[in-house]
Amino acid sequence: MVTPEDIKGWIEQGIENCQVEIEGDGQHFYATIVSPAFSGKNRVQQHQLVYKVLGDRMKEQIHALSMQTMSPEEHATKAN
Repeated sequence: MVTPEDIKGWIEQGIENCQVEIEGDGQHFYATIVSPAFSGKNRVQQHQLVYKVLGDRMKEQIHALSMQTMSPEEHATKAN
């Protein structure tokens, strides 16, 4: 069974300098991902980058993944 730590590790390996928080029960996961790689990209492009990193795991191992992605600038604005 896939754990939140597995998904966190896969994302961290594929997206440099990212901050990842994952919650989940082994079937359904929720991720918050902050990365400079998302700067200048819209939400769809950001999510596509994460899906690309996870690859076939999205079909075979991860049942459902909801995510909130943002650049460090967006994260700083949200935190204020």
